[in-house]
Amino acid sequence: MKKTTAAALVCSAMLVAAPAFAAAEPSEREKIEQVVETFRVSIINKDADSFMKLFYSDTIPWIGVTTDKSLARENANKPKPDMPDEQKISAGGSPRKFIEGIVKRTDMTIEEKFDNVRIDSDGDVAQVWFDYSFNRDDYKSNWGKEAWHLVRTDAGWKISSVIWSMEFNPEPPPKVKKNTKQ
Repeated sequence: MKKTTAAALVCSAMLVAAPAFAAAEPSEREKIEQVVETFRVSIINKDADSFMKLFYSDTIPWIGVTTDKSLARENANKPKPDMPDEQKISAGGSPRKFIEGIVKRTDMTIEEKFDNVRIDSDGDVAQVWFDYSFNRDDYKSNWGKEAWHLVRTDAGWKISSVIWSMEFNPEPPPKVKKNTKQ
């Protein structure tokens, strides 16, 4: 009888402790938040390897859409384009081209800032939607909304598409003063 009681107490203790162990495991939401943070930090650190590990493949949809306001400013002194959607929608990029362009810019700091991040998931697929600004040194070059689709794989959450709007800063970047010897 004592052995049965002792066994029951051990089993009860394990059942009570099991949720504590499970609570230590990050939630799916926390794992998705980590993808967002890794994306952000890998841009700052110009870390192409960490960045590329976030994606389901190199060939995911990677589509930027220039706002009408920015497009009107850009085209103010140009003849009307034959195919305006080609100027409005930029679909020729990829995550690899994006991060390689950043890594090459050793002359400046680059950061994409995220605000108002919203995550929706059923545990297998997810969407992340946020306000962003893209900054080169202290200059905010463009901003807008950005949306990702993610899929949960055996290797963790992977970004399977990226779309964003782009409002370009109407103010030009500050001129860099060059050191000149006299």
